[in-house]
Amino acid sequence: MDKAIIAKRVANKLFSTEKAVDSAILEASQLLSGLIEARQEMGLNAVLGSDTMSKLALALTALNDARQSVVETHNGLAEVQLRLGIRTRLDGGFGPKTTAHIDHDVDQRRAS
Repeated sequence: MDKAIIAKRVANKLFSTEKAVDSAILEASQLLSGLIEARQEMGLNAVLGSDTMSKLALALTALNDARQSVVETHNGLAEVQLRLGIRTRLDGGFGPKTTAHIDHDVDQRRAS
């Protein structure tokens, strides 16, 4: 099978994993903020549930560590890709890069 096709399949799984980790971070962050908002709306003492929120904060830290590991995996796979001589676009796609892709990349970087 063509190396580029196999690499694309791996890249798609990588991108899916990156998206899943980011989604988990967003969900956990929204849960934490929702817990704080609910406590405040109910007029409850900040001590109530603080252990639970601390555990959730630890989970967020673990998710962030996982995200960093996935980023490092991405970088490692990019190095393997170069060694194999497989060319891709900067957005992870295969083939020539168009102006639309460049504009999208610039917009994404500005949003981060």
